[in-house]
Amino acid sequence: MKKISAFSILTILFIQMLHSQNYKLIWNEEFNYSGKPDAEKWNYETGFIRNLEEQIYTKRKKNLRIKNGKLEIIARKEKIKNKRFDPEVQNYRINTEFAEYTSGSINTKDKFEFKYGRVEVRAKLPKGQGVWPAIWMLGANFEEIEYPYAGEIDIMEHVGKVPDEIHATVHYPWDNPQGITSNGGTRLLDNPSEKFHVYSVSWTDEKIEFLIDNSVYHSFDIDQAGEKTNPFRKPFYLILNLALGGNWAGEVNPEIFPQKFIIDYVRVYKKIEE
Repeated sequence: MKKISAFSILTILFIQMLHSQNYKLIWNEEFNYSGKPDAEKWNYETGFIRNLEEQIYTKRKKNLRIKNGKLEIIARKEKIKNKRFDPEVQNYRINTEFAEYTSGSINTKDKFEFKYGRVEVRAKLPKGQGVWPAIWMLGANFEEIEYPYAGEIDIMEHVGKVPDEIHATVHYPWDNPQGITSNGGTRLLDNPSEKFHVYSVSWTDEKIEFLIDNSVYHSFDIDQAGEKTNPFRKPFYLILNLALGGNWAGEVNPEIFPQKFIIDYVRVYKKIEE
């Protein structure tokens, strides 16, 4: 007879608990297959994308693969040419000829977007100076309007230079010289690169709560984002990525590679209207 692991039992009990609280599972990715992430569920980002980061994202299996029932986003030290290189364009995404690192980023834009719900992601983080793994969301209209008007919900961010800190943040437009403001919280967590933890967000029409292993450590009142430009009352999509360096993670230690951001599952629940 096949044995059921303690974690499997806890997972079943947790899903039953959510069901008892009138939540139902509306989308999930269990990674119970081999190869690359399912293209029917995920989009692949490629090239230099944001935040002056040092990696080029690729859709190669060596940067994004499913192995043993888990997604591995793998950052590697390897010199790679920027396929979009043009020295005449005044944008680092284009005029940087080579990257010294590669990694992976996937999202659900136009494939799965939702407004209000609970997201659960069980993951184990990479470690070392310069790593910047993230589980986050952007407003579904991100490509139609300027940032930050679509809004951003960072379910989990971690920078290797502070190895025991996990960050949760929302970003939204504000009437100040920068045109943006943020609200966030931090939780200390021992060895997030050694053990799996469940990183979550619970998003309602009143508040956004951030949790680790079902324990709330930060809460944001949605009304704080105003009325006319409040992005948190519109659909968002999911993003999983492992960045390197850039404007927060800082200098990258070239001796730490390869590094893996390992995701066991992604589950999205919706509250059943009574």
